Amino acid sequence: MILDVLLFFPHPDDAELTMGGTIAKLTKNNLKVGIIDLTQGEMGTRGSAITRKKEAKVASKILGVTIRENLNLPDGNVQVTKENELKLVKAIRQYKPKIIFGPYSNDRHPDHVNTSHLIKRAYFSSGLPKVKTYEKNKLQEAYRPQKLFYCMHYYEFKPSFIIDISDTFNDKMKAVNAFASQFYNPKSKEPETFISRSNFLGFVEARAIDYGFKIGKHYGEPFYCEEEIELDLIGLLNKKQSK
Repeated sequence: MILDVLLFFPHPDDAELTMGGTIAKLTKNNLKVGIIDLTQGEMGTRGSAITRKKEAKVASKILGVTIRENLNLPDGNVQVTKENELKLVKAIRQYKPKIIFGPYSNDRHPDHVNTSHLIKRAYFSSGLPKVKTYEKNKLQEAYRPQKLFYCMHYYEFKPSFIIDISDTFNDKMKAVNAFASQFYNPKSKEPETFISRSNFLGFVEARAIDYGFKIGKHYGEPFYCEEEIELDLIGLLNKKQSK
């Protein structure tokens, strides 16, 4: 199966929190999107690997994701190794996405940081014919996506671009709330975490409002690219001006 877009994130719910609105926007435009979670989130203070697997399935359905897989790396211990890098290379070569996404390299969670480094290494290595990977004992062809984009977790960066998610913000929040074990629940007896505080989901919305405001929209999601991005100036000038 060929995908248009492939996402790599360390934990179930990372994709939804950082770019759930963008995912929904892509799938509603009939683009095939895949998510590969590197871990099961088993080290999380709240919930369990089994719970989060079920929640991820619900969230994926809400967002219209084509495939969702898990590499079963140890949560809390995602390491930048050649072995792990090749697992990502295999997925890139298998699904041949035009674009890949992952977490930005500067973040409070070490798994996010190391996942970002793994993605960058895999993005480059996947295009090298002398890097050998196999699928069902068959040698995979070298393939490199057109672009690698990074998403914003807790620490902010100066965006390369912002996606308007005004029409899909509700889908994003439905998908986020599918991970009920992780977020605020006054009836929960589990310990409070950074993301289970009562104001965290308000923070998620506030950020979307902030970045939406920067582009004159209701809601937005920011992204970063290390490379320059072409601007279709003629298309921009021919676009009808919004009221």
